[in-house]
Amino acid sequence: QVQLVESGGGLVQAGGSLRVSCAASGRTFSSYNMAWFRQAPGKEREFVARISWTGTNTYYADSVKGRFRISRDNTKNTMYLQMNSLKPEDTAVYYCAAAPNWGRNAGAPYEYDYWGQGTQVTVSS
Repeated sequence: QVQLVESGGGLVQAGGSLRVSCAASGRTFSSYNMAWFRQAPGKEREFVARISWTGTNTYYADSVKGRFRISRDNTKNTMYLQMNSLKPEDTAVYYCAAAPNWGRNAGAPYEYDYWGQGTQVTVSS
């Protein structure tokens, strides 16, 4: 089992930047594929970005491509999401998630076994 804790959320103006982190403990972090999801009030949880266990492969939702960057440091058991050029529509609770393997739909929440508690990101206009 792996425990995940997000941090780094906050309030930022549109056009600004923020970096959120996901610290892992428990079983070997480096063996898990990881992802970021987000959920805005009244909306379903949606995929943001994912990264393979080696960090070699990354994938992004179209809505954040070119603005967000996912990365991980397996020596620190931590994953990051650098968010630039933030927009009000990026406002949501951001969750990190872990999966031992990716299935056919690696952008779907059901593919992930472990979740953090979330961190709030608010972008003001």
